[in-house]
Amino acid sequence: MVQTMQITPKQLQTLRRVEHFVQKQCYSATIGELADSLNISRATAFEHVAGLREKGLLTHSTGKARCLTLTPAGEALLEAARRPDTRAFDDAASDRAAGSASKGILLRGRVSAGYGIDAIEHTEPFSLQEVFGHRQELFVLQVCGQSMTGAGIHDGDYVVCRSAQTAENGQLVVALLDEETATLKRFFRDRKAARLMPANDAFEPIYSDTCRIQAVAVGVIRRLY
Repeated sequence: MVQTMQITPKQLQTLRRVEHFVQKQCYSATIGELADSLNISRATAFEHVAGLREKGLLTHSTGKARCLTLTPAGEALLEAARRPDTRAFDDAASDRAAGSASKGILLRGRVSAGYGIDAIEHTEPFSLQEVFGHRQELFVLQVCGQSMTGAGIHDGDYVVCRSAQTAENGQLVVALLDEETATLKRFFRDRKAARLMPANDAFEPIYSDTCRIQAVAVGVIRRLY
C-alpha cells in the first residue's frame, strides 16, 4: 500500500491543490498562491508544504518562488487516492484517532475564543498529568452546590485537585472542617483563623482555626450538554 497512513487530510488537500495548479497554469504555485487557493495563511501553507517535503511527496525548495512540484511518490499517492478502493487517505487522521481514542482523549490543536487563529491540526494524546502535574498528586472531585459560581465553578462541575497540606492566600482549596465536612473555597489566612471565602454573595465566609487543607484546586472540567 502506498503511504496511505502517512498523510493527513489537510496535507492531501494541499498536495491535490499543488497538482491542480500545475495542470491549470502549466507552472507551479508559490506559497502565497497556494495559501490563497486554500484560504489559509502563508504560515499554515508553509507548514503543510514542509510536512509534505519531509515525507518525500513534494520536491525540496531550490531557492525559487515557484518550486512546488510533486515527486514521483507524490504523484503515485494522488493516483492511488483517486482509485475507488482507496479510503485511507481522507480518513488517515480519523483512523489514527480511532486507534488512540481507546487510550484517552485526543488534543487536536487550538481554537480561538477571540480573533481567529490558523487551524493547524496536530493530534496527540491529552493528559491531565501533563497539564496539571504528577499523577500521584492529582485527583478529581465533583462539585455540589453554588457557592463558587463567581469563580466560574458551578454545581456538577469537576475540579482537578492537587494534594496539599498548605496553601497561599487567594488559592482555591479543598478544606476539611470538623474532621468530617469538606468544602471548596478560596483560602485566606487571617490573624486568628483561616477565612474560607465563597464566590457567591448568597453565602457567608467560613472562619475556622481547626480546618485542614486537603488539596489545592488547579483546574475545572465542565460538561456543557
